[in-house]
Amino acid sequence: MQDKNLRAPKSTTPSHVDKPENMQALGALIKITIDNQDLKVPMGTTILEAAKKIGIIIPTLCHHDDLCVAGVCRICVVEIEGYRTLQAACAFPITSPLNIFTHTRKVRQARRHVLDLLLSKHYGECYSCVRNKNCELQDLADEYGVDYYRFGHVTEPTFGVDNSSYAIVRDMDKCILCRRCIRTCVDLQEVGVYDALNKGDETHIGTFMDRPMADLICVNCGQCINRCPVGALKAKDPSDVIWEAIDDPKKHVVIQTAPAPRSAIGECFGLEPGVPLTFEMNTAMRYCGFDKVFDTNFSADLTIIEEGVELILRLYGALVEKKTDVSIPQFTSCSPGWVKYIEHFYPEMLSYMSSAKSPQQMFGSVIKTYYAEQNNIDPASIVTVALMPCTAKKFECNRPEMDDSGFKDVDFGLTTRELAQMFKETGIDLPKLKKSDFDDPFGTQTGSGVIFGATGGVMESAIRTVYELVTGKKIDDLFEHADIIPVRGFEGIKYAELPITEVGPVPDMLKHLVPDWNWLKGVTLKVAVCHGTANAKKVLENIKAGGKLSECHFIEFMACPGGCLGGGGMPIPTDEKIRAARAKAIYSEDSSSEVRKSYQNPAILKLYKEFFIEGPCGPKSHKLLHTHYVSRGKKLI
Repeated sequence: MQDKNLRAPKSTTPSHVDKPENMQALGALIKITIDNQDLKVPMGTTILEAAKKIGIIIPTLCHHDDLCVAGVCRICVVEIEGYRTLQAACAFPITSPLNIFTHTRKVRQARRHVLDLLLSKHYGECYSCVRNKNCELQDLADEYGVDYYRFGHVTEPTFGVDNSSYAIVRDMDKCILCRRCIRTCVDLQEVGVYDALNKGDETHIGTFMDRPMADLICVNCGQCINRCPVGALKAKDPSDVIWEAIDDPKKHVVIQTAPAPRSAIGECFGLEPGVPLTFEMNTAMRYCGFDKVFDTNFSADLTIIEEGVELILRLYGALVEKKTDVSIPQFTSCSPGWVKYIEHFYPEMLSYMSSAKSPQQMFGSVIKTYYAEQNNIDPASIVTVALMPCTAKKFECNRPEMDDSGFKDVDFGLTTRELAQMFKETGIDLPKLKKSDFDDPFGTQTGSGVIFGATGGVMESAIRTVYELVTGKKIDDLFEHADIIPVRGFEGIKYAELPITEVGPVPDMLKHLVPDWNWLKGVTLKVAVCHGTANAKKVLENIKAGGKLSECHFIEFMACPGGCLGGGGMPIPTDEKIRAARAKAIYSEDSSSEVRKSYQNPAILKLYKEFFIEGPCGPKSHKLLHTHYVSRGKKLI
């Protein structure tokens, strides 16, 4: 408990600040006092960080652990002995001994004034806001006992709502000018959609020439949504239309569920991050009325086969056939935010992109062709819903070229947050439900499909399959329990090498593509992994400059920090600690899987035997499961 009667000495002009004799040596511990508690902290530690160490909570709005310091909201002000004015705790580095007071009367009044001023410009009612009960401004209003609008309250909108994007909705009348979205888009992702326009009382967060989102070079990653403290940014929610389809007896509504949401949806029901609810979700989705519940891990395995075979064909073309027009390294194409990034910023490098569709889109094609045929269902009556951790998936399923099945491959993209809301609307307490399996024929999963949800997971899955297909050896002999640790973790860019010292026979599935593997004997497979578009930029620039990464054969790109488990549609809040907990859940599910390699998935083998009979990258699979990024030009935004 903190002493509510804390009093700071009257302010005086500090005589010790910035004098060389008072500065501590770099790396030295500095003795400070916070609310009469003594502690030592490394030089450069902010007051906010120091207070956290001893359990003192200082409120923040513009601060976020993923982002650089801004110090613009001033809700975190504290009083420092010897300083004339209050200081922002998030932006004040400790360089000398200080006596700090975090909750004096002066501090509390200042914070309340800041809060009242923010509320005076904040339009809208909390109960109709998507962030109701999960809003940092609302929480602070409760903590500081706001029971009326001291400085008035706007009753008419100024900006209106921008619904033009398939993925992101902007309501700048709810914006509090914290600039988190700017720092996320400019610094974290290096895309640069947002900026602070005008000055003084006319300042607002806008876009280039205040254009609507659909007209902008936005990659739809939704990272801005995950860091917005209020409801100024949200994903476009299709749940009302999905409910209509579920209630229509003429519609056959199926849902596929990606691996990342199952590691996080429990957070929407009060659980700690990293508690997987995979099978409880299955029960809940059937309770909601979905006709079939399928596992996207199936099409993740399908993606590995198609993408891996494509890589083999590229390498064969370059190393054996000596083709000069083969683009290596091959880039993964699973992340629609990453695909949109390269289309906008590096279109000259699109030939490096795998032509394989993402697991979401592959599944949509299979459902409206193979599944429809097997079950004698008119594909026109099938509604495909994809539960994804990603807002960019909403854009992806609306791309005009995603209709190779003869219909829109995937009808709706649903985020983790949106499905959780559908559960609550149905009266479901998810953690308390009984478990149930996925539906056949797409309920068979592998560990390789599960780890698609974490950065490095696609690469790890690909290595597990390609290595065993080429060498005939178990990847477990090189990496204990097939855990390929070098490509795991949250380092921005990872690099690994895998020598192929011996080769085995060509599997029956691939005999129509290559005669033998002798041309790969002695080759060292070089791979890289990156997550976040800022890191993608570094990789692409390195390749263009002829750097080390230009020697790679295969590179995994994910648009979001941490990969899918940090996607723009995941529960809010998210930070490094939360992403790590979600990753732990994903890898735990991988470790407990009976089958951990994509090419061993019996449902995949059956699909190739019965439907894609020409094999991976054959004419039929290429039509339904691949696209051509280099020839895209219909609509990029």
